[in-house]
Amino acid sequence: MSDAFHAGEHDARMQEAQGEKSEPMVVIEQLVKRFGKLEAIRALTMTINAGETFGLIGPNGSGKTTLIRMLVGLTHPTSGTIRILGERVPSAQVAPLLGYMTQASALYLDLTARENMAFFCNIYGLRGPMQRQRIAEMLERVDLADRANDVVGTFSGGMKQRLSLACALVHQPRLALLDEPTVGVDPELRRTFWNYFAQLNREGVTIIVSTHHLDEATRCTRLGLLRFGNLLALDTPQALLQRSAKSDMEEAFLYFAHQEVLA
Repeated sequence: MSDAFHAGEHDARMQEAQGEKSEPMVVIEQLVKRFGKLEAIRALTMTINAGETFGLIGPNGSGKTTLIRMLVGLTHPTSGTIRILGERVPSAQVAPLLGYMTQASALYLDLTARENMAFFCNIYGLRGPMQRQRIAEMLERVDLADRANDVVGTFSGGMKQRLSLACALVHQPRLALLDEPTVGVDPELRRTFWNYFAQLNREGVTIIVSTHHLDEATRCTRLGLLRFGNLLALDTPQALLQRSAKSDMEEAFLYFAHQEVLA
């Protein structure tokens, strides 16, 4: 991916992010989500700081996608509250500041890469010269500039993931919510994605990313370990390893899951 970006834009976003450092980006308090008798999220309380990459770590069915959908405003909590930038979600003021990459591809396979990006730009209100500029920049960043006019149905799985990421970030969101962005991609592309996430942090973007790849956990600033809708632990990767006296995150996750069973 290209590292090119406008220096003035970068400086402005960094100044904006630094001004937010004293205020949390996301505050979640006693959040509960039930689907019938199933309690998918159980009395969840956590704070996510501006400018960090916060990892939601857990196996399938742990509540990661449900939580992200509530953060975006697509699903309403059964009880509890979510505040983003001080505004209670869902919020018309906050929605344009969010970028959302779904676990399942939201791309139109019969459109070109450029047409897909234009569709998302129109949703976010980007039109005219700014739209063309942002599409060109993001296609370059995800290394798809040479495939801009190709139909997405001809793309590999990894290329679709890259385009999905570009579509989620084309409007320069303050908070990017990425649901399993590296699922089904090869190790090299996974590394590329995580390097890009670190670059976005440096540009002032806050990232919430879900994954069940525990080897990716150490790339996050902090982690929330989820299991059956419960928050097992929340801390930096290094602190979680130290608290569990384990040498890798998989063993640490099993330790905290075992502690929950004993509690």
